[in-house]
Amino acid sequence: MVLQWHIVRLQLKEIFSISYGQYAYRDALIVQLTHAGETGYGECTALAYYGIDLKHFEQLLLQHQKAISNFGLHSPSEFYALLTQWQWPNFLKSALDCAYWDLIGKLEKRSFLDWNAIPTHRIPHSSWTISVDTAPVQIAKMKASHWPTFKVKCHGFQREQLAQLLATDFSFALDTNASWTPEDCMQWIQMSGRHRVRYVEQPMATGIANYQLLSNADGVLWMADEEAQNETDLVLLANHYPAVNVKVMKCGGLTPALAMIKAAKAMDFKVMIGCMTESTIGISAGAVLAPLCDYADLDGSNLIAEDIATGTSINTGVIELSTDPGLGIRWK
Repeated sequence: MVLQWHIVRLQLKEIFSISYGQYAYRDALIVQLTHAGETGYGECTALAYYGIDLKHFEQLLLQHQKAISNFGLHSPSEFYALLTQWQWPNFLKSALDCAYWDLIGKLEKRSFLDWNAIPTHRIPHSSWTISVDTAPVQIAKMKASHWPTFKVKCHGFQREQLAQLLATDFSFALDTNASWTPEDCMQWIQMSGRHRVRYVEQPMATGIANYQLLSNADGVLWMADEEAQNETDLVLLANHYPAVNVKVMKCGGLTPALAMIKAAKAMDFKVMIGCMTESTIGISAGAVLAPLCDYADLDGSNLIAEDIATGTSINTGVIELSTDPGLGIRWK
């Protein structure tokens, strides 16, 4: 098995604004595992608010390139056990775990869906992300879109702007990226029309001092994102967050993401499969878990100007899963 990698710059179609800042591009580390003429692909993107340093990731890969190349072909769980013994950052483990799933499936001529017996008769539509802006601009973007549902980014609690959004007929959720305060959350609970918002994602900064104020009895589908890093977080979140956003990169790969989704559903959480701004390589990995989830936010590859791969596609919210072996990823 041959391990290779390189960093690419993904230019965005337009400036993407969230509470953490504005972005014109995302840098991504692309990992390739090759054997017997087949190549598996994985991806992780550089996010400053997660402390991701792709150059450091390259150093780690270089240090362990021989061990990975010599590992041979085993089960995905055995390969993931190899990665976990090095205590790497989750983003890097994710890129390799996804690449291995893609490779082993191509070699065995089995899709990830078939390998894990994932039914595909009910797949949620993906939302389309609307950047931080004034309410009139955000509303205009929703009017111009053919997507059925949206996730609107907020920066702080702006009551008049929220009221304007609530006055529309669009199906949407709110994502504050931790920019609300506990007082803002209490104000939201009292706002007229709030029930029509699908969910409110990561309302406050992480930490139990904040989220202990939230309750499943609030009548709001609070959704943990940065708060829900892995399966072990679920017990602490259970009485406060009715929903969690599972992202493949965030939790360390498809292997732990699959386990986290199953555990969350067993605990009666609503579950969303989410994404970063990433190419079809990363989106194809997350999308295979969409049939197990209640919500999907997989528009990441639709935000970039020029994609680098083919695989699963998201067309006006419809998740068109690739049924090709592995994750169905092909380099353009």
